[in-house]
Amino acid sequence: MAILGRIERYLRQTGMPRTKFGRLAVNDPRLVDDLRNGRDPGPELCARIEAQLARPPAAPTREAGQ
Repeated sequence: MAILGRIERYLRQTGMPRTKFGRLAVNDPRLVDDLRNGRDPGPELCARIEAQLARPPAAPTREAGQ
């Protein structure tokens, strides 16, 4: 699946956790795991994933007290 390969590459390059990517892309922290397990994304889901892949990764935020 081409989209999963692009996501995997994005995760490796950015160091972003898979759950954060899913939340940012489609508000589903299980997205990447579901795709790895054979979920077949429809056109609307693919468009939302593509939009996230096109965004530069957000800068890491520091939590209060650090």
